[in-house]
Amino acid sequence: MSVQMRFTDLPLDPALQRGIAGLSFTEPTPIQQAALPEALAGRDVLAAAMTGSGKTAAFALPILQKLLGKPRGVTRALVLTPTRELAAQVHDHLRALGRHTSVASVSVFGGVGAAPQVRALRAGVDIVVATPGRLLDHLGTGAARLDQVEILVLDEADRMLDMGFLPDVKRILARLPRQRQTMLFSATLPEPIVELARTMLVNPARIGIERKAAPAVGVTHAVFPVPERLKRALLVEVLRRDEVGMALVFTRTKHRANRLATYLDGAGISCDRIHGNRSQAQRESALAAFKSGRLQVLVATDIASRGIDVKDLPHVINFDVPGQPDDYIHRVGRTARVDRTGTAVTLVSPEEENAFSAIERAVGHRLSRRRLEGFDYAAQPAGHLEVPMAERIAAIRAQRAAERGRSRAKDARRATSDQRPSRPGHSGAPGGPHKTASGRPYRNTDRRRSNGTRQQERENSR
Repeated sequence: MSVQMRFTDLPLDPALQRGIAGLSFTEPTPIQQAALPEALAGRDVLAAAMTGSGKTAAFALPILQKLLGKPRGVTRALVLTPTRELAAQVHDHLRALGRHTSVASVSVFGGVGAAPQVRALRAGVDIVVATPGRLLDHLGTGAARLDQVEILVLDEADRMLDMGFLPDVKRILARLPRQRQTMLFSATLPEPIVELARTMLVNPARIGIERKAAPAVGVTHAVFPVPERLKRALLVEVLRRDEVGMALVFTRTKHRANRLATYLDGAGISCDRIHGNRSQAQRESALAAFKSGRLQVLVATDIASRGIDVKDLPHVINFDVPGQPDDYIHRVGRTARVDRTGTAVTLVSPEEENAFSAIERAVGHRLSRRRLEGFDYAAQPAGHLEVPMAERIAAIRAQRAAERGRSRAKDARRATSDQRPSRPGHSGAPGGPHKTASGRPYRNTDRRRSNGTRQQERENSR
């Protein structure tokens, strides 16, 4: 019978042991037990680790341990994450574990002001936790320097692949020293990630890579077959009847997240939403309100399936069935984190049965179906969650037609103004710049449009 490892058994500095105790950690999770000794010994690590498994501490503690006593003023560790939320979570974890040390870190991602990030990067902050796009921006301006990095971590590597970040990651790797310790954590290991690991890692400790991805063992699955038109009403009844406390609700698109949040709010359920079209301040505000218990429901797209750590989250609800089994696993991984328990509810329309069958094959067994007693499954609700595509296209066409009409009217006014006789200070006169009838100078719209086009091209190429 093996003896359970404790954090006090690990060769960690007393300051880090104090940080661990402050978080009430006593026994490492399985991924921590396997990865910490190898990482603390300086080995590269390739680990298949599910969200909620405690993997952040598995690389955060070795980073902090290695940087203790190092001279300040140089960035020595880099953690790459696919989403802003995950970058913020990792940064918070590093600060909590290292609160009794002098090791400093900064989170670097888009959607917020760059000035504080630039100051920290130019000062040579010890640890940078970044999303690839914003980090490349700082590398382009010279604010970030990575030539002294000793430890690199790729967290949620498969999600970076899904989001199209692999080329950006390779550009960042080209800026790093070849002699370094590298750790790669990924929930799944598709071939591009395996190939990337071959190029990045040297004789790595291989942890859990033979394990098939599956939801945490503490998750209870509940499946409600329901017509698409009744999903909103059924969700409200589930939230009210099943004594659901806090719930993270996933939708397929940003548009559906907005409309569902509006519907739930109208039904008297406190909620907000989080997705890629919301500003970083809005996302942070919604998440903070949810974590504090001021909201019962947070509606989200898959941007939140990784990187959101809500302690003791009891329910995850799939309003829409995810398109891939791995996405289901990541979504439900928001509950039952680190040996806790939780419930994953999925509303399945007839059109989604095939996609859900694929999820059941990945999970390894059929998930039991339920009916909500007393719910009217034959009801004909008014309105739709999603505006029909034909209506959306018609609205876009009408908007563009109105814009063309305004443009033609503007051109007509300009042509009329150009035909007026010249006078000092007006068109063609030597007394001043071209002016409108109101006396204001014309703006060089062609130049402005050209500059805007070039800016857009630069944004698209990043």
